[in-house]
Amino acid sequence: MQKRTISALLFFVIAGALAVNLFGGPAGTGTITGKVTYTGTPAKARPIDMSKEPVCAKAHATPAMSQTVVTGPGNSLANVVVYVSAGDQGSSAPAKAAKLDQKGCLYIPHVLAVQVGQEVEVTNSDQAAHNIQANSKTNPAFNKAQSPGAPPVDVKYDKAEFIPLKCNIHPWMNAWVAVLNTSHSAVSGEDGSFTIAGLAPGKYTLTAWQEHAGTETQEVTVGAGETKNVNFVFKMLPY
Repeated sequence: MQKRTISALLFFVIAGALAVNLFGGPAGTGTITGKVTYTGTPAKARPIDMSKEPVCAKAHATPAMSQTVVTGPGNSLANVVVYVSAGDQGSSAPAKAAKLDQKGCLYIPHVLAVQVGQEVEVTNSDQAAHNIQANSKTNPAFNKAQSPGAPPVDVKYDKAEFIPLKCNIHPWMNAWVAVLNTSHSAVSGEDGSFTIAGLAPGKYTLTAWQEHAGTETQEVTVGAGETKNVNFVFKMLPY
């Protein structure tokens, strides 16, 4: 009897793990996948001149490119924040800090999505000093210097806001921290793809945000165990 009980328990554990792997979230939840593309002719990425900071220039075998609009094959669009803007049942902020690094005199990643109340840990992997200026309006703004090898700068945001960051020492350095009221979000990859898993069955408003092109929204209904495909198309203009 004991062996049968253990076998049954193992069966349910394995079945649960398979459900998570297959659907991207807990069993009974839904997943949204999709791709972000653009129409029109966006301005081409420009090489960044780091010659005034040799430490930065040496970190790149070829010149780093501007990141305001990052495109790929098939008119794909990267660095787009896709998130549930309405219909989410809410959840507590993750205990794990979100990471933002300064490496090669660039912010990595260029766009970081976090949840309200989640810690953001900013590190400096360069042998150059940086100055982190967060120009938030809804949340308290800050401006902090960070020398090579200095401890991380830790910050939490209490309100939803898209916050631009810049470095006053290296004017080409900029990034965005998207502080959201939801844990259900993603940032599109180089191929424009995104995945949002673990959605309870229901109707949601899905919003996509791009720093130059603005926002697009769609309504989507997700069923238990369902994977729904939702695509966004931005009209891009030169900047």
